[in-house]
This record gives sequence, C-alpha cells and structure tokens, in this order.
Amino acid sequence: MENQENNIVAPEGYSPAVAAYFSGTAWLKMLVTPDIITNCSIGDVVFEAGVRNKWHTHPSNQILIVTGGVGYYKEEGKPRREIKLGDVVNILPGVKHWHGATPNGRFSHYAININTEKGVADWLEPVTDEEYNSAD
Repeated sequence: MENQENNIVAPEGYSPAVAAYFSGTAWLKMLVTPDIITNCSIGDVVFEAGVRNKWHTHPSNQILIVTGGVGYYKEEGKPRREIKLGDVVNILPGVKHWHGATPNGRFSHYAININTEKGVADWLEPVTDEEYNSAD
C-alpha cells in the first residue's frame, strides 16, 4: 500500500493506523486481539519520521517494546526520553504521555495493552510542534 501524497510505502501486512490519533502517517499490524480468554492486545506500530501520537492515557498498563529505529517517549511533567531498539517502557494507568518517531526516520514498537476489559486508551489533545521539539 502506498500513500500517494508522500510516496510512503506501507510495511507489508500493515494497515494505516487511525489518522485521528497521529500527527501523520503511522501503520498498525495487530498481533493479538482480546477475546473472552485473552484480556490483552498487542499491536506492532510503525511511525514515519517525525510522526507522533496524541497525548493520551490508559486505564490499565501499556507496555512498549521498541523493535526498530529511534523514538521519543514523553510523560507530562517529565523530560522527553529517547528510546531505541530493545528498550521497554511500562506506562502506568492514568499517566498522560505520547510517543513517536524522531525526525530522522521510521520508528516501531510493540504496544501491549493489558486488562483491555477496562478499555485501551483515552485520547487527548495533539502534541504541538513545540512540545515535540522540546527535550523538557
């Protein structure tokens, strides 16, 4: 699949992520979906360079495992962190945060959402360019 506007080619087997939650092109491949036995989801998310998601919280933990590239992770009130291959981030319930790619290239992570019966994410306002570019 190719995004004609930017000539961006999707990773094989991925679908466009919900555009309303991202600042640009991101891709998603669901690896595990919740059912009556498994109350978690695992998605492989790929962000194009410079793309981040909106500020959001989770009603239960979310665990990110970085699988490629270099990205940013930012919790409200804390400095932005650079995260790279192999890094793991355990995001506690109710913590306002965002994550995404650096300006230099694609970034990917597994997003593991546990206790999905409580919901997955509460989406908030977009991350401004000033917030994205600030290390604070």
